[in-house]
Amino acid sequence: MFKTVLVPIAEDMVTPKVMKQIATLLGADGGSVVLTYVSDPRAPFIYTRKASEYKISDANHKKACAQHAKMLLDKASKLIGGAIKVKTLHEYNPTVYEGILEAAKKASADVIMMASHKRVGLKGAFMGSDTHAVIIHSKLPVIVI
Repeated sequence: MFKTVLVPIAEDMVTPKVMKQIATLLGADGGSVVLTYVSDPRAPFIYTRKASEYKISDANHKKACAQHAKMLLDKASKLIGGAIKVKTLHEYNPTVYEGILEAAKKASADVIMMASHKRVGLKGAFMGSDTHAVIIHSKLPVIVI
């Protein structure tokens, strides 16, 4: 049904169980999956009395983000297995949902498949939901698992 499925990943979802569910859902279709990870391009700044000692350069931050993303994307690819064609894409964007939408464009995705954390109450109100934002702003279908 879908040729290219974009699956944004987060560290807590790269488990054998979740990756097997994704492989099972995509396996019958014969399409490919593009795993994507979104990093904030801005280096964090720790405010202390001697904050300058803790400042991380943007270049070092991007390098650390790239290493972390590669580790997660490689792990997720291996857990999905060889039955499905897997590509990976690391995106930099300070807003996660915008990074996901940009990745979908770059990957020429037909659909976005996302997990939901089901945040409710105050946590949901303050943290928001990247899945909800993608659903609202995407022109592509979004499958929530």
